[in-house]
Amino acid sequence: MALEKALLQVAWEQLTEGGYSNFTMDAVADRSHTSRPVIYRRWSSRAELAIAAIGHHVAEHPVVAPDLGRLRDEMISVLQQSMERGALIAGIIARDMSDLYRETKATPSSLRQSILGAEGKLLEKIIERAVARGELSGQGLTPRLISLPADLLRHEAFMTLAPVPASTIAEIVDDIVLPLLRLHDLPKR
Repeated sequence: MALEKALLQVAWEQLTEGGYSNFTMDAVADRSHTSRPVIYRRWSSRAELAIAAIGHHVAEHPVVAPDLGRLRDEMISVLQQSMERGALIAGIIARDMSDLYRETKATPSSLRQSILGAEGKLLEKIIERAVARGELSGQGLTPRLISLPADLLRHEAFMTLAPVPASTIAEIVDDIVLPLLRLHDLPKR
């Protein structure tokens, strides 16, 4: 288990430094001072190792949805945690992973879903708490509206290739997401 974690860390570092186009089993083996067969016993391809490395990084740096009593505060917290964990790095990796998508027939969306698992539902959890507190009725809210804060954060990180500042995260939540949620949130009948 310790060897596997060390290999996944080395693979993550290799991905973030060189992108997927420069990501090889040889490079990971050299950097971790082990042999290719040791790596191939655990992962059958570079794509499988890359996905495992990303998943390991996500698991080691979880984003949580604290109950802060206000939808706005909870959304900002989740977006800031996402940025701190490496939304920028993930955006850069996603940009450079066209070979992985071709090799695995995956899409960025399917890859994100498989890596994030239940964490991908954090915004839904926050919305559910807001409904329970009476901040929203919960009617008329679509999956696209619920995922909008994370989608906008990823877009900003990808388009600027820079960390998204707290002021921009607040702007995303205050000027775009909350007004849209309230506009589409139908009153209870």
